[in-house]
Amino acid sequence: MSQSGTGAEGAVETVTQEFRRLYGAEPEGVWAAPGRVNLIGEYTDFNDGFVMPLALPHRAVAAVSRRPDPVLRVHSADVSQGVVRLDADALVPLSSAGWAAYPAGVVWALRQAGHPVAGADIHLASTVPTGAGLSSSAALEVVTALALNDLYELGLSAPELAVLAQRAENDFVGVPCGIMDQMASACCTDGHALHLDTRDLSQRQVPFDLAAQGLRLLVVDTRVKHALGDGAYAERRAGCEAGARALGVRALRDVAYEDLPGALDRLAAAGESENVRRYVRHVVSDDHRVERVIALLDAGDVRAVGEILVEGHVSLRDDLRVSCAELDLVVETATAAGALGARMTGGGFGGSAVVLVEEPDAEAVTKAVTEAFTSAGHTAPRIFPAIPSRGAHRLV
Repeated sequence: MSQSGTGAEGAVETVTQEFRRLYGAEPEGVWAAPGRVNLIGEYTDFNDGFVMPLALPHRAVAAVSRRPDPVLRVHSADVSQGVVRLDADALVPLSSAGWAAYPAGVVWALRQAGHPVAGADIHLASTVPTGAGLSSSAALEVVTALALNDLYELGLSAPELAVLAQRAENDFVGVPCGIMDQMASACCTDGHALHLDTRDLSQRQVPFDLAAQGLRLLVVDTRVKHALGDGAYAERRAGCEAGARALGVRALRDVAYEDLPGALDRLAAAGESENVRRYVRHVVSDDHRVERVIALLDAGDVRAVGEILVEGHVSLRDDLRVSCAELDLVVETATAAGALGARMTGGGFGGSAVVLVEEPDAEAVTKAVTEAFTSAGHTAPRIFPAIPSRGAHRLV
C-alpha cells in the first residue's frame, strides 16, 4: 500500500476494503499516526532532557472495530503473516509475538492502567520505513492507542496515550526507548517541530516552515542496520545513569552546560570510565544544542542550524560512538556538496541522517550522496524530504 501517493481518501478506502475482506464487516473507524525524524537532541530523552522531533508524512493507518469478547485480531498489510489472533486476557510481556507485539502491547498497557478495553479487530498498513530509525514501531503503537481511546471513549489526552504507548514498548515488547518517539507521533503539528521537555512532557510547537525560507530538510535512509546496535542503546543508557549517580543528580539533564568541564573532572576523580565520561559529555552538550537551535529558529536564522547539526553528528560519532561508515559518508558528502549541515538521527549504527540544504542545492546533494554510496559499494540510500506533518488523528 502506498498511502503517500493516494492521500487520506485513498488510504481510508484501501484499509477499509482490506478490513472488510479480512473480518467480514465494516470498521468502526480509520486512524493515522506518523513516523518522525529528530532534528536535534539525541539520546537525551531517557536523561530527562530536551528533544526536537517533527512528524513525517509517512504514517501508519489502522482500520479498527471493537469486539465484545477479549479476542484481539491484528493484521498488517506489510507483513506476510496473515491475521494474528491473541487473547487480550492472556497477554504476557516479552512473549515474542513478533510485529503484533506492538499493537498487542498497547492493549496490555491500557488494561494494566485500568481502562475497560476488551478485544478488537485491527488492520494496519504503514508507509514508515522500518529499520530506518524513523519510529515505525511508535506509529503502530500510537495509532492503536488513539483508535482504542476513541472507540472505548477513554478520554485520554495525546500525551497520556504517548506514555501508554511507551510503556507498551518498554514493558511488553522489551525495548528500553525513551518517550520522544511516541510523543512526536501523538503530538506533532503541521509545519512545526516539537520542542519537548521529556521530564515533565511540557511542549512547544516551534514554527519550522522550511519552504518559506527556501530550504529543505532531507532524510537519508542508509538502508543499513548494523548488529552492533542491538545492545548498544541499553549499554549507553546504563552508562548515562551511572554518570548521573556519580554526579549526585536525578538525571544528566540536571548538569548545567557551563558546569560540564567540572562534572567531567568529578567523574574522573570518582573513577568513572572513559565511556561514562564521553556519554555524559554528549548528553549535556546535546541538550545545549537543542536550546541553541530553538534560539536560532526564534530569531529566524534557520540556516545557522546547519552548523549545529554537524556539531551534533561529531558528538554522536566521537563521544557516544553510535555512528557508522554509511552515516559518516552521508554527512561528509552532503556538506562537501554544499549542504548547510547534516547529522545522523535516531539510535545510530545505520538508520537515517538528516541534511539541511538550500532548495536549489537539494538535487545536487542527493546526487552526490547517492553516487558516494555507489562508489563505496553500499546499497543505494533512500532520500526524501522531511515535511513537518500532523500527529495522530482520526481519518473517518
